[in-house]
Amino acid sequence: MLLEGKTMVVTGGNSGIGEAIVLAAATEGANVVIEYVVHPEETSEVIARIEAAGGHAVGVQADVSKVSDLHRMVQTAVDTYGQLDVLVNNAGVETRTSILDTTEQDYDKVLDINLKSAFFGTQFAAKQFIAQGHGGLVINISSVHEEWPMPGNVAYCVSKGGTRMLTRTAGVELGPHGVRVVNVGPGAVATAINASTMSDPQKIKALDGLWTRRSRWGGWRNRRRSPTSSCSWRQESRPT
Repeated sequence: MLLEGKTMVVTGGNSGIGEAIVLAAATEGANVVIEYVVHPEETSEVIARIEAAGGHAVGVQADVSKVSDLHRMVQTAVDTYGQLDVLVNNAGVETRTSILDTTEQDYDKVLDINLKSAFFGTQFAAKQFIAQGHGGLVINISSVHEEWPMPGNVAYCVSKGGTRMLTRTAGVELGPHGVRVVNVGPGAVATAINASTMSDPQKIKALDGLWTRRSRWGGWRNRRRSPTSSCSWRQESRPT
């Protein structure tokens, strides 16, 4: 199996895209650490599904906007499974507010969870990879809105644009250490974060008018490829 014997941490791993990544990684043999901040019962359900299929997973309740919690999250992987091989920075939020309406609190919440967590999560994971001496992989879950504007959701777009540049720059810096940093920018996926848009034809029409090609709502489980496809341990480590 692709990830047999590897340990992966997934932030926001008990729902949506994160849950799908967790289940796919466990199917490929990974030991999975599921970071979550709310709904411990959902985390328990995901762990039960993995263990019923013969896999291994643990949950860690943490607030990814806090650097101390990110450090504890990485340490949980090491303490439980002996090492860390993959970090997936997936946790994200949005406020659906415009440049005129976004408050400092709105901005800080989105940037802290979406970008700050990815920055320091990458830092802590990279330090662990280097200490272990055999490289590693960071996967940042960004969005098409790293490139395409979404009026009325400006802080989210800013956070995803930052995620893209974090990936590119960290990849160059960490490549010589055998650490790869990969960016995944999904289109619109049918998850809870997009419910208000999916249920409003006018919002979808407005977005379609901004995009250079029409985007279709997708279901992550129906995609032919997922972030686990980036977890090849047979290729030379290199920056993105």
